[in-house]
Amino acid sequence: MNRTSHTSHTDEELLKLSAEGQKTAFEEIYNRYSGRIYNYFLRMNRNDSAKAQDLTQDLFLKIIQNQADFDLTRSFKTWIFSMANNMCKNIYRHQEVVKKADKELAYTQNNSVKMEPVHDKFKFKEALNQALNDLEPIKKSSFIMRYKQDMSIREIAEITKTSEGTVKSRLFYTLRQLSVSLKSFEKI
Repeated sequence: MNRTSHTSHTDEELLKLSAEGQKTAFEEIYNRYSGRIYNYFLRMNRNDSAKAQDLTQDLFLKIIQNQADFDLTRSFKTWIFSMANNMCKNIYRHQEVVKKADKELAYTQNNSVKMEPVHDKFKFKEALNQALNDLEPIKKSSFIMRYKQDMSIREIAEITKTSEGTVKSRLFYTLRQLSVSLKSFEKI
């Protein structure tokens, strides 16, 4: 079988080739983005691996279905993460019961006895994940895109359809909120 290498093509060129029927072009897009998209969904969905896998598969199916509609003047990376972000927003809209439970859990945690300073990396990571899960979805999403996916402020603004100033402000307040939540991990 003669397989064409598409590693030198841009993402946008690959999507165009895929829309024209070149399956190997789509495979290259999948290879470039599936891991990052999976990790994004994993972090946005409380480390639920099965849900992250399902969402990743659903997203790539949406790409196949909508690839002909992609505006080649836009960034593919921004487009794919916008779609992922919108999928997460839709999930959050349907999770009112989960939100109420999270609020009750946060209330219980905030009113419990304060922990002594702990410097264990595993416990810190656990506490950080819990603190991220307690954030509003848009704050959590912005934080993950910036600090886990290494996206620029501009890319996050495009994905969330807000101004760069709003993204900066949101990140500032998110970091402040996380520092309060993780105060027990400060060095003595």
